[in-house]
Amino acid sequence: MAASVAIPDTVQTPEVLIDLDILQRNINALARAVASRGQRLRPHAKTHKIPQIAELQMAAGARGLTVATVGEAEVFARNGVQDLFIAYPLWVGGPMAPRLKALGGKTRLRVGVDSVEGARNLAERLGADAGILEVMIELDSGHRRSGAAPDAAAEVARAARAAGLRVAGLFTFPGHSYGPGAARGAADDESRVLSEAARDLRAAGFRDLELSGGSTPTAHTPDPGAATEVRPGVYIFNDAQQLEMGHCGFADIALTVASTVVSRRPHAQGGGQAVLDAGTKVLGGDRPAWASGFARILGSPESHVTALSEHHATVDFPEGSRLPGYGEKLQVIPNHVCLVPNLVDAVTVVQRHGADTEGDRTYRIVDRWAVAARGRNN
Repeated sequence: MAASVAIPDTVQTPEVLIDLDILQRNINALARAVASRGQRLRPHAKTHKIPQIAELQMAAGARGLTVATVGEAEVFARNGVQDLFIAYPLWVGGPMAPRLKALGGKTRLRVGVDSVEGARNLAERLGADAGILEVMIELDSGHRRSGAAPDAAAEVARAARAAGLRVAGLFTFPGHSYGPGAARGAADDESRVLSEAARDLRAAGFRDLELSGGSTPTAHTPDPGAATEVRPGVYIFNDAQQLEMGHCGFADIALTVASTVVSRRPHAQGGGQAVLDAGTKVLGGDRPAWASGFARILGSPESHVTALSEHHATVDFPEGSRLPGYGEKLQVIPNHVCLVPNLVDAVTVVQRHGADTEGDRTYRIVDRWAVAARGRNN
């Protein structure tokens, strides 16, 4: 387990910290694993929204980035990323069309569609420039969100082709992998729907199809299945959900929120309750039904954040444990790390003193990174 590290007095809490050594280790480890399975890696940048992290991912072998919005794509294109996939079934209105045309003129661009209507709308809005980008047909592999049924994918692809769009392949998000023991079944579902839909598209004359899938939980499964590329996002930081699902350890947590004890209630037998100065406005408020709390505490594996309000985190420390004192700084591990960068303007990048990244050490601040794509929700 990763031990807690002394946070510099110059850090004003709550503050998002990124441990640079763990970040780089996580990036490199998954890049190697994906390459060993013969797949391509296209990380989802909505997790971090930070150009410096994108550079590290590309340097480790990522073939491009995944984003969720046109605004995110614009930020990363301005920062030199030459291959972007907006993995979302866009419905293109008037203001969006010129932005897509501009993006398609400066970077290789793919966008998602999941219906005949969506494909026709995209082609109509782009007009004579419809060929400037490629489309990926989204499939529902069990998450029950957006995405066409596998047996409807060929119809969508034919409509896209007839409208003048270039069909590059198929994609899905196995979001039902987020749960204890759920990754293997979700990975099987992903492979099945990609295979079924790809068979139908090939029969309709489509060739050289990209089959894109992946989430952080399924990225850890050893069998590549049908996917030719994967799009995990959380793996760079990890979070309390990944901990509880068993996909990482405390030593793999790269992003935490430094927080200060502002109130405490000791119990006679040790432990008790502490209140920290970090709430939903920096941690987010996600808590799936199976999670043991709203967040965890680095260096205190038996402790859980049992309640969150906007600027308070209530932490229960078990009987017999040490209750932190007033003014003590703790590192909070958010449940869902993707929410956190979108809640702050910048993050503090730290490294631990000495070559060893374990043990009781002190952080030194090495950089400050702007969350450049924060708020770029359209």
